[in-house]
Amino acid sequence: MNRSFAFILIAALALCASQVCQAAEKKNPEANKLAREGAEAAKSQDFDKAVDLLKKATAMDHKYADELSAVYQQRGYAAANDQRYGDAITDYNEALKLTPDQAPRIHEQRAAVEMKIQDYDQALSDYSELIKLKPNEIKYVNYRAYIYEIKNDLPNSMADNEKILKADPNNQDAKTRKQRLEQKIAERTPLTPPPRSPTASPAPKGKKKP
Repeated sequence: MNRSFAFILIAALALCASQVCQAAEKKNPEANKLAREGAEAAKSQDFDKAVDLLKKATAMDHKYADELSAVYQQRGYAAANDQRYGDAITDYNEALKLTPDQAPRIHEQRAAVEMKIQDYDQALSDYSELIKLKPNEIKYVNYRAYIYEIKNDLPNSMADNEKILKADPNNQDAKTRKQRLEQKIAERTPLTPPPRSPTASPAPKGKKKP
């Protein structure tokens, strides 16, 4: 392929892309306008306004769902930093509905908030989902082992802990946790009672003297 032909081809592709973009704007100019305004509001960290505008844009054209999800995550992060944990979780829930393909990142963000408010059941659910999605990420197994220990589910905590040590024998958190778990399990295990002493047979009665 000579240079002049390559240049013509690239120019033609660029023109096609531009025409496609213009066609999209002509197809739904109101949605495009709302999305642009929403993006500007997000840049200014006016997340409430950005969510409102992008929700309207997404209702008109679902292609803006990714942008809306991103703003939900930004607002959720800001809410968590302000210790408005309930608001943060609500925003992460909405983001997950919009973009399930971004589940690993959203689950991790939501689990971090749940840990802060000690909602261990929900955090356990999120970390279990993360382990399914990313089974080689030891940090998620480590968090789940910790939660199981907090919930006094010692067998599951020990099982996760063994997975960590198998992958990383020098993991200090896991080594320390194993010592704690072994001690707790030993304290729970009842001592085996000693065998009962055999009952002595009565001595035979001696014969009476005549």
